[in-house]
Amino acid sequence: MIVSKFGGTSVGTFQAMKNSAEIVGSDTNRKLIVISATSGTTNDLVALGISELDATSQEEILIRIKERHLSITNQLENKEEAERDFKEELTQLRQHLEQVARDKRWKDRLVSFGELMSTKIFIHVLKENGVDAKWLDAREFLKTDSNFGNAVVDLPKLKKNISEKVNSDSVYLTQGFIGSDIFGNTTTLGRGGSDFSAALFAEALEAEKLEIWTDVAGIYSTDPRVVKEARPIKEITFDEAAELSVFGGKVLHPATLKPAIRGKVDVRVASTSEPEKEGTLIVHESLEKPVIRALSLRKNQTLLTVKSLAMLHQYGFLAKLFQVLANYKISVDLVSTSEVSVSLTLDTAVNASNKVELTSDVINELKKFCEVKIEKEYSLVALIGNNLNKTAGISGAIFDKLKDFNIRMVCHGASENNICFLADEPEGEAIVKLLHKEFIEVQE
Repeated sequence: MIVSKFGGTSVGTFQAMKNSAEIVGSDTNRKLIVISATSGTTNDLVALGISELDATSQEEILIRIKERHLSITNQLENKEEAERDFKEELTQLRQHLEQVARDKRWKDRLVSFGELMSTKIFIHVLKENGVDAKWLDAREFLKTDSNFGNAVVDLPKLKKNISEKVNSDSVYLTQGFIGSDIFGNTTTLGRGGSDFSAALFAEALEAEKLEIWTDVAGIYSTDPRVVKEARPIKEITFDEAAELSVFGGKVLHPATLKPAIRGKVDVRVASTSEPEKEGTLIVHESLEKPVIRALSLRKNQTLLTVKSLAMLHQYGFLAKLFQVLANYKISVDLVSTSEVSVSLTLDTAVNASNKVELTSDVINELKKFCEVKIEKEYSLVALIGNNLNKTAGISGAIFDKLKDFNIRMVCHGASENNICFLADEPEGEAIVKLLHKEFIEVQE
């Protein structure tokens, strides 16, 4: 069995949906199809949730959502039925906007309309391309807690529920990103959660493969928008791919690989516009294990430094520091310590999968027992590969090339799959270009 997930750009237009439907129909092993909202729709729905939005702006967004989806249904042979199904969701969306209580629960229900709309249309595109699929509401089998906006999935319930809904005799279409709690309230898994949903479904169904169909032909050696010489990677290990996704690789959501690793499900990343290309296969063991496989760049990073003489030859300070951060649900990336200070990097990028906000409450809590310094506008550069903690001279070779740059913080040795460091944000792209040329392009 293959679980196939199609992202927003892969269902964003009629032609994109048609391409995706043809891919589904080209392999009878594709049994569960997971769809994101059409490209741009989730952003529009989030904008509708802004409390200060006036009626005119709200109507403009609703018209944009309507026109985006009707431009797809209008090209279908049986457009009346598809249009009717879409307009039912649009009507419910309008009714939802009229509700007064705009809490997190309300917002989760709001953004769920994107996936519901796209799947209500895509089922008709599939049918016109010879695929008789059954539409499923993911909220009926993906059960979560009530942590709206970033819900935690009940895995045992998912495995039980989905096995009752899905079998190998039919093709099924469902939504990524959304689920429901025990009270029936709609929940979401966080931005980028469609990949995660698909991986959970693949694990629960014990699928052989999970496909992530997107707008790029696999995982690249670095961002092609930064380095035009970047090349697609034919095969990569789960360990490498996990590091790459966490440190800024935008093809996969960072949480996607956990269920695939647990379920021993191979993952293929490919392009709907170029389905003939192999894409990237993520496997448990790769035949080739280069020391440096890829580079990632994450901008808009914050450096938090705390200092206290109470740290000197004492115990418990780090525990106290991380307890405060845990209380405010702040996740940390890199950590560097000295006798009297600790430096931490935080992902404060706008589009971060787990964006961190250093509120005044957090800062004031920390100031009760240490000095606090916050520095912004850094880039985090990560080199991803194999046996980096056991390869003699690798760090010297890397930083010798960077002698003209101000490197602020280095993390090496904690993982055999990465070396990462902070640099001034304006220099991040130049560093990636240089390192890609020196360590990756020479492998060709």
